[in-house]
Amino acid sequence: MGFFSTILEKLGIGNANAAPAPSATAPAPSASPAATTAIPVVDVVAQLEQKAAANAQKLNWRTSIVDLLKLLDIDSSLTARKELATELGCPADKMGDSAQMNIWLHKAVLARIAANGGNVPADLLD
Repeated sequence: MGFFSTILEKLGIGNANAAPAPSATAPAPSASPAATTAIPVVDVVAQLEQKAAANAQKLNWRTSIVDLLKLLDIDSSLTARKELATELGCPADKMGDSAQMNIWLHKAVLARIAANGGNVPADLLD
């Protein structure tokens, strides 16, 4: 099981079969309507806000990948974040700068959560 699957599991999303990140260049699936399966939507914001309210630390999960991982009780060390960034396909030029990697990673994680049935507001995906 990959690192991202652990995030989905902590949010109660799917069965740990993470969908790929959405891509502007990816062709649209051509499956027949009978073959498609609806992904149940999980209110990620409500879950994270509830966890944040119950947490003694002031964690800003909306902008910080470190705080998001801490809120989900997942290892947020630089090593763990690099592993997650590698798993999600972070560009090599961002991997060398932890601040750029963290910004990319936060957006990528939220986008992948949304792609897997998480209800993530558009303002968090920009």
